[in-house]
Amino acid sequence: MASSSTGSTPLLYSCIAYRSTILTEHTTSAASQTSSLASIILPKIDHRTPDKCTYTHNENFIHYIADAPSDYPSADPSAGGLTFLVVASSSFGRRIPFGFLVEIKKQFLARYDPKHTDFAALPPYGSADFNAQLKSLMVGYGTTQAGKDDAIANVQHDIDSVKGIMTQNIERVLERGERIDLLVDKTDRLGVGAHDFRVRSRGLKRQMWWKNAKLMVLLGVVIVFLIYLGVGFGCGLPGKNSYLRRYQWTHSAHP
Repeated sequence: MASSSTGSTPLLYSCIAYRSTILTEHTTSAASQTSSLASIILPKIDHRTPDKCTYTHNENFIHYIADAPSDYPSADPSAGGLTFLVVASSSFGRRIPFGFLVEIKKQFLARYDPKHTDFAALPPYGSADFNAQLKSLMVGYGTTQAGKDDAIANVQHDIDSVKGIMTQNIERVLERGERIDLLVDKTDRLGVGAHDFRVRSRGLKRQMWWKNAKLMVLLGVVIVFLIYLGVGFGCGLPGKNSYLRRYQWTHSAHP
């Protein structure tokens, strides 16, 4: 998988796939682990009719344009199994990500003519030479005003309204095992914080143990002293009788 730490573009991951086979991809953040979302979404896409959809997942949106054979009446029917997908920060909205998808679709089909390309015959990452172009477009459309303007223009020209694009939470379409897979991303993000919490907890627990131990020792000393006094007053304190004998002798010797 092509990856890069270039810039801070809100376009985190993008790929082009034939059904569930990824042909080209790029991620702008190796730590984002957003590529796992694509492997879950792609098998669920039905290419019988063209589709545009947005899934929500935590702080990210997964947008895609899925083609169908009806989009390519005079081309190889395998082109109808193509999906153009991008994972973006939810703060980036939908207009620019979908404009970006329209652009990568246009440039990808310009390089791989659907009339002469059997996409079904391509192996995984069979279009990896398009990775660099994906990277360039993700950075350009995500960080430059000119790229954002182009994206909005693409949306206005090729998509009548993004308001009609279906949006749903990814959790509603996941199987139990897939839900567990997506928890890995959240667990990794929490890992460092959890480790620090455990270290602080152990330190606090140790401090509380020592404080309790000192308190128990002090309490034990007080209890022993109280018992000593009680026994002493009941049975006679050590030295009490000798003191009385000395007192009596002194007064008898000096009447």
